[in-house]
Amino acid sequence: MSQSILLSFQANISVHQDLEASFILHSSNLKLDLSHLSAGLKKAIATLQGEGATDEELANLVTQIDGSPNLPQLYYYLQQFIRYGLICHTIRVDRESLATLVPITTSSPWEWAEIEPDKKYKLSRFAYCHREGRQMIWESPLSQMIVSLKDWRCTAIMHQLVQAKTCNALTKIPNVSKQIAQAFLSLLKTAQLLEEIDNNSAESETDTLAQWEFHDLLFHSRSRSGRHSHTVGKSYRFLGKIKPLPAIKPQVSSNVISLYKPDLEKLKQEDLPFTLILESRKSLRVHGDRPISQREVGEFLYRVARLRKVFFRPYMECSTRPYPSGGASYELELYLAINICKGIFPGIYHYCPQNHLLEQISPQNDYLKALLINAQKNNGEDCLPQVLIIITARFARVSWAYESIAYSLILKHVGVLYQTMYLVATAMNLAPCALGTGNPNLFATATGIDYYAESSVGEFILGKQ
Repeated sequence: MSQSILLSFQANISVHQDLEASFILHSSNLKLDLSHLSAGLKKAIATLQGEGATDEELANLVTQIDGSPNLPQLYYYLQQFIRYGLICHTIRVDRESLATLVPITTSSPWEWAEIEPDKKYKLSRFAYCHREGRQMIWESPLSQMIVSLKDWRCTAIMHQLVQAKTCNALTKIPNVSKQIAQAFLSLLKTAQLLEEIDNNSAESETDTLAQWEFHDLLFHSRSRSGRHSHTVGKSYRFLGKIKPLPAIKPQVSSNVISLYKPDLEKLKQEDLPFTLILESRKSLRVHGDRPISQREVGEFLYRVARLRKVFFRPYMECSTRPYPSGGASYELELYLAINICKGIFPGIYHYCPQNHLLEQISPQNDYLKALLINAQKNNGEDCLPQVLIIITARFARVSWAYESIAYSLILKHVGVLYQTMYLVATAMNLAPCALGTGNPNLFATATGIDYYAESSVGEFILGKQ
């Protein structure tokens, strides 16, 4: 019984070539001109379309056309294609395709996981299955890969893995050999869809992961960019297909009571400054030539997020700050990616609310630039923000005490913090703007903070008008 691994381009990758030797690699966000390559390399790369080929078959193609000197260049391009998440890996036994490993982000370096025949494995509680087009897909918010099933035996194995099984035990399934079971389990483990079970039948899960509920981690990973390949932002995918709802819900009853409407312009002149601030609040996406100052950053943070006091409630320590928080959890933290600020060097800083100071996480580097460029893109303007405030959540501060609503509660806290930041910035004549999305995977890489323990959940830019 022979086993092999087919390499192939993702479905959205295509190769365009013509009689003039043009050879272009295309996708929705990629255009790579490879016209300079040899005939053998072009043939091998074109073969990656469709079903694909093994690396040995690709090497034979290059050798037959170019000779062996071009083999290192073939392996270089394959490595680069894998690195940038363009290549799928399909396991095949006796020329029958079982399942395909598909990257959903730019891939990190990885190796095929090894399977021990006598060790028990169990489907991860974060793994889930759904239909995508004509494919049956398994994925997990723990992973940056998905698995597409090609053979009914793989579905049968997945069903058995609801309970801990050894590779040998799976051979009881009709037409499932030890080689098939081992190959498929290796693919699942590589995609982080499996848990290893130790001798005490205990699931290998960290304390951090244990406090995540399935839907919360899925909601977090799928509602933020960095761990899926779906479109983020405006795409107008239902334009011309479904009529949008009106901005105001239509009135359905004639039994109404007319309420008093205050004169807001009069309130701006006679009432407390709050009404003027509230009605003047708006997003200012472009910052002026004058940089924000250290004093202004300090005043802003003190008015928005300083620690007022610490007190105790049953089972946990709580605090109070200027904005509200459910259960006085205050799981939100503020990190400043500073591009330009009078009195503070560029870098990434953490705000310490108890002592009202900034601690530096990292100096100016490529990660700082990447965070600022990501914010610029999500802001929709050509200029980098003066200061990017990244709001993170220490998830266990909420998930420890709350079930089912933990992540939605965190997002509510982000909303009230946004409003507090807007009002304070307006009162100080600064330029504020909340952003609709960010990249927590990039933030985790930039700071080294555990993605699952504390991750970015909101972004806010601040500067001078």
